[in-house]
Amino acid sequence: MPATAHLDEVTDADFAATVLDSPLPVLVDFTAEWCPPCRMVAPILADLAAERAGTLRVVAVDVDRSPRTAAAYNVLSAPTLMVFRDGEPVASVVGARSRSRLVRDLGL
Repeated sequence: MPATAHLDEVTDADFAATVLDSPLPVLVDFTAEWCPPCRMVAPILADLAAERAGTLRVVAVDVDRSPRTAAAYNVLSAPTLMVFRDGEPVASVVGARSRSRLVRDLGL
């Protein structure tokens, strides 16, 4: 199962429209199918997406399928989790962490 199966996948082609133009804050999971830590954080992100529907959008960008977007935001490791508000990245963390630490570190 791909690491992104739980979230809407965003690509280079639709990143701006989906993330940058979103009226809601967007948590972007820069992920890869080959990444074990990405699979560890996937259920946490799926839960956050369900719990905060309507107030937070959670999407995934596969770094292998959308390299331009990953490069544009200097994503060097997966998972990199980045929160965008009003089209700008406002918080980011690299690596898997517990749900409580993730929420705290990203200011969610």
